[in-house]
Amino acid sequence: MSVRQAAGWTGPIDPKSPIGAQVHSQIKRAILTLELAPNEALSEKELSLKLGVSRTPVREALIKLADEGLVDIFPQRGTYVAPIRVAEVMEARFIREALEIAVVRRVARDADTAFATRLDEQLRMQKQAVDARRLDDFMLLDDQFHHAFSDIAALPRSWKVIQSVKGQLDRVRYLSLPQPGHIEQLYVQHADIVAAVQANNPDLATLHMKTHLRQVFSSIDQLVKQHPSLFGEKAVTANRPGR
Repeated sequence: MSVRQAAGWTGPIDPKSPIGAQVHSQIKRAILTLELAPNEALSEKELSLKLGVSRTPVREALIKLADEGLVDIFPQRGTYVAPIRVAEVMEARFIREALEIAVVRRVARDADTAFATRLDEQLRMQKQAVDARRLDDFMLLDDQFHHAFSDIAALPRSWKVIQSVKGQLDRVRYLSLPQPGHIEQLYVQHADIVAAVQANNPDLATLHMKTHLRQVFSSIDQLVKQHPSLFGEKAVTANRPGR
């Protein structure tokens, strides 16, 4: 998969909604989908012109993205899209696994018919995206699927924490989507999680969620070899955790 050019990644800014949040969202989305490639220089002036906003919300967005590990700001040198750093990907996966396993265990104990129906609908939309090979849609639906568990468990801050750390991980997820059979496998794993939750089986739901979240290990080494320019200079083989 080649990295797409950034010519058309911007969307309209709604003046009736907070400008800063929209600017941050658009730039972040372009970085996560590699439309703004790792190590690409970022100009506040050019971004403000492209988005049709002043430089202030752009500057604030870049500072926030730096905090999220997606942008590197070097005084006197400039601002760049951060390379994908394998160590940060692994740390994000560790944090995400710890939180999502705890969440899915809680949900599986008490899942009701309404939530079961909600999950079935999400699987239906995912299957449509898989069959049509709509990779971007599948990634968005994947996030909605995982968010649903924190939502139903009334743990919104857990999802905010996950969102704040998984930027590096999301770029690996996006790179891996075109691999043959990959989204099909993710869909099957989602279906396994749903079945365990609907059966009110916390242990099985935990097992399936853990398997699913560790899927990154099956692709990251290959991705480093295929796209070395996207990763940090010291990209190394990912350490596998004990089972």
